Amino acid sequence: MTKLQKIGVFSLLGILALLVYVEATKPQPVNWFQSYSRVDKIPFGTYVLHDLLQEKLDENFIETDRPPFEVLNDTTIQGTYFFLNNYVNIYGEELNKLLRWTEKGNTVFIASHGFNRELLDTLALETDTEYSLKTFGTQPMLELTNKNLTSAQPYRIERDLNIGTFYELDTLHQTVLGVTQVYNDTLTISNPKPNFIKAPFGNGTLFLHLQPETFTNYFLLEKDNAGYTEGVLSYINEQELVYWDNHYKSGKPIETSPLYILLNNKYLKWAYYTMLIGALLFVLFEGKRKQRKIPIVLPPANKTFEYTRTIAGMYYDQKDYKAIADKQITLFMEYIRTRLRIPTEQLNTRFFKAVAARSGNTLEDTTTLFTFMEQIQHQPAITPEILSKLNKNITTYKQKTDGKS
Repeated sequence: MTKLQKIGVFSLLGILALLVYVEATKPQPVNWFQSYSRVDKIPFGTYVLHDLLQEKLDENFIETDRPPFEVLNDTTIQGTYFFLNNYVNIYGEELNKLLRWTEKGNTVFIASHGFNRELLDTLALETDTEYSLKTFGTQPMLELTNKNLTSAQPYRIERDLNIGTFYELDTLHQTVLGVTQVYNDTLTISNPKPNFIKAPFGNGTLFLHLQPETFTNYFLLEKDNAGYTEGVLSYINEQELVYWDNHYKSGKPIETSPLYILLNNKYLKWAYYTMLIGALLFVLFEGKRKQRKIPIVLPPANKTFEYTRTIAGMYYDQKDYKAIADKQITLFMEYIRTRLRIPTEQLNTRFFKAVAARSGNTLEDTTTLFTFMEQIQHQPAITPEILSKLNKNITTYKQKTDGKS
């Protein structure tokens, strides 16, 4: 790795470490999800209420994760069934079973932003949404109608929330227990609308509340709001069993993958990302394939020249000049066949013209050279001078052919 590459890598790692530090130390944003789960400590969780009820009711407090349809198959169950969520959608045969259970003298408490049409029709109720043209948001003001539970001034939720109300009540049988109004700069309810009612059903009772946020951590821990929630829950008989529903919850616990749990935690998430980025950097800079050194294999050397010189030296030492001349003539004929592509079986005028034309030599020089070689071949022996002349003539002729002259 070069010096420039090292500087780049360390700079990148430094920036990455800085980003991880900034992200890890950044304040966790408030989660305003309306989960209504007993395990959530976020503003709209119900951890505080669940803990208080469990402590106060003790053995009379029973949790159930199963749907009411299954729970109510046990005909011995009696008491109060407590439902709390942003929307509780009980319908069909499950609703019928719940109403039949209520008729037997039991109590159903439902806090929700709305109710199924079947339930509303059964109770001859209608719901509406409260709003104000004078304000941009709709912050609820809440008050209980019972004089013994009324506070000095209405309770206010300082959040822009949906405000549900009842209308067309059966006032002969149904009782308004709480009212609401949109906050309009004055902490006074001048135009109350019902949002908490008691509806008798057979020998039992249904309590319906349209502002479930009043049971959440956010509301209970804000100022003295707990007094309102305590007043609402005072209508539940503490001597009976209270069944806390965990089934109809927007934030109910579910089985999740390990990766989901890992990414759901800010610190584990950034540790995971750091590991992935580190692995990527390793692959880019250190994980590349490292080749072993390939030895240099030299091609076989051409020993023809050395071999020829050795053989020629042997002949020359023995003063066999004729044998050397014959070898030179044989090699030259091979040169004519391979270099000029001309057969050497017949040495005639046509052959000389072809060799002269392809070699770039004159016809006279070509004829002279081949005549000289023929004379040497017919002699039994030659002198060193003739051998030297033959070598010189062949070298000169080949130089013109190769364009070196």
